[in-house]
Amino acid sequence: MTIKTTRRAWLAGLSIVAAGVTALGATAAAANDAITIGALRFTSHGAGFVAYEKGYFADEGLDVTFEFFQAAQPIAVATASGDVDFGITGVTGGLMNLAEKGAIRIVGGVLHEKKGVDGMMIMASNAAYDAGMKTVDDIKGHSVAMTQVGSTFHYMTNLIANAKGWSMDDMKMVPLQKVGSMVAAVKSGQVDVLIMVPHIAKALAGAGAAHEIGWLNDYAEYQISTMISSVDNIENNRDMVERFIRAYAKGIADMNRVFLSGDADPAEMEELTGMIAKYVAPDQPYEKAAKSIQTGAMYLNEGMALNKTDVAAQMKWFKDQKLVDSDLTVDELVDSSFVDTY
Repeated sequence: MTIKTTRRAWLAGLSIVAAGVTALGATAAAANDAITIGALRFTSHGAGFVAYEKGYFADEGLDVTFEFFQAAQPIAVATASGDVDFGITGVTGGLMNLAEKGAIRIVGGVLHEKKGVDGMMIMASNAAYDAGMKTVDDIKGHSVAMTQVGSTFHYMTNLIANAKGWSMDDMKMVPLQKVGSMVAAVKSGQVDVLIMVPHIAKALAGAGAAHEIGWLNDYAEYQISTMISSVDNIENNRDMVERFIRAYAKGIADMNRVFLSGDADPAEMEELTGMIAKYVAPDQPYEKAAKSIQTGAMYLNEGMALNKTDVAAQMKWFKDQKLVDSDLTVDELVDSSFVDTY
């Protein structure tokens, strides 16, 4: 039996096939989950930028955008309200309050102080240094910059005070709301001490705008930042959370391997630096931003594992200091079902 096909019929059939392919493509595109990540323009947040640029999020069916903030605590508020789906932030009083209301949970670890890896630098303003502040032992009795009361910067100062046997009352904590304002206050001599991520701190020291006097990981190794998401996402879109964590963890693996291994391929180093520079220093020439990014990388939690024991210790401090009035437990703050905890 011979079937004859006219040109008109053939074209009509081709149109049907093309329409079907287009419809399938549209369905696939619609299946991607659109999510927003709340972040700071820090190299330590670079794993997300790398995961985006290298297509790890796209591979997991995630259409990602970033929303940038000037401090970590507002990221927790934005995550609780649903303005962002995931946020990179430390354990703070604000985070604990929102978790107690059933709005957010920690789902993984991001940044961790580790011996042998440059972390948060302790700095003295030029005025304080010239007046005799040469080491961390000289901090007692001086002013220390932080974003907000109950912030990670507040807690970091406590780690130093605790290691030295001081009271927090021995320092004057100065809330300045934004990281940029903290840097400006130290540069102008309005505050004496700054604890800052290395990609900013090393640039300040190199420019003679402040002095390095120590490193936080000389006094403590702690879980600086975590990944949070809303309880709504965790309970009603678990698969999306799992896919996000897989993609972000790949970005972490790339960051640690390239920036911390000491034997990275120079071409790959340049590639990742360029990816991160787009977000960390969008208004700077690449040549200016590259060095601070490459020398400012910190240790990121492999696999987004979380130091839950340290999170519990941080929570206790906030409660002991009366910065939160809460019965929240670490098991209520942390959802341990997504990553390894220890």
